Amino acid sequence: MTFHQMLERIRHEGAYPTRERAEKVTHAVLEALGRQLTGDERVDLATRLPAEAARVFTSQIPDLEPLSGWGFVKDLATHAGVTPAVARWDAGAVLAVVGQLAGPGLMDRILGQLPAGYALLFGRAELTQAA
Repeated sequence: MTFHQMLERIRHEGAYPTRERAEKVTHAVLEALGRQLTGDERVDLATRLPAEAARVFTSQIPDLEPLSGWGFVKDLATHAGVTPAVARWDAGAVLAVVGQLAGPGLMDRILGQLPAGYALLFGRAELTQAA
């Protein structure tokens, strides 16, 4: 998939009016994800993204302390200058496409690495263990 094709899918997923808006949102979400993901999962995801998306994603230095899913949304809202509701929408639109590119096996590994709250952002059910 090319970066242009990825943007078109995100534009459709998020119902963005222009390609430019979809691109701005994509950059913000990929940068935020780049601050959270480390190790082999980071490398493997970068190889599955279009080259331009991979550059945006890997341009960020991962935080020492990963954020929860809600913390990720708040961080995205702060960096993008939008409300948490808009940031949640944007994250869902971009991460749904990223999750499709990653595939189920890599997504399982990514969600296993990240704190709780990310599965829904990627368009997956958040499964919890019974007490």
